[in-house]
Amino acid sequence: MAKDSYIECGRIVNTHGVKGMLKVESWCDSPEVLVSFDRLYIKKEEVYCEFGVINSQIHKNLVLVQLDKINSLDEAMLYKGATVYADREDFDLDEGDYFIADIIGARVVDADNNRCYGTLKDVFSTAASEIYVVATENGDRMIPAVDEFIISVDVEKSVVTVRPIEGMFD
Repeated sequence: MAKDSYIECGRIVNTHGVKGMLKVESWCDSPEVLVSFDRLYIKKEEVYCEFGVINSQIHKNLVLVQLDKINSLDEAMLYKGATVYADREDFDLDEGDYFIADIIGARVVDADNNRCYGTLKDVFSTAASEIYVVATENGDRMIPAVDEFIISVDVEKSVVTVRPIEGMFD
């Protein structure tokens, strides 16, 4: 599976002040990850435009970001609703960590009998854990992304190995 060079990191939800600062909802593991970048990208007509980060800080669970090239409220308003990206090379992943984008489309197989249940369609977070949405022949099924059910994730082979309870994929 080809890996995108850029990873979705958040969405610009509003402006802040009159000097072009943006309010960004972070999609990273934490807002601190988004604050750590020196450059961010915004996709415009299928081209990723690079912006240097002049200043960023966490404010009420959002990230306030001042980007170069955006110097006024009017300029900032043009980006409201846009997705913010970072270059995958700018992330400092720990051993065994991976991007969710890299496992979407992975085969979901049983750890005990190698049965393929379907493909990973989506991942979303709840208060308790992330939930993997698996597209099966019988519709979408959900499986909590906890150690009891998710045995391993092999990004290179694009396989998620699971041990479901009875009825989970029926």
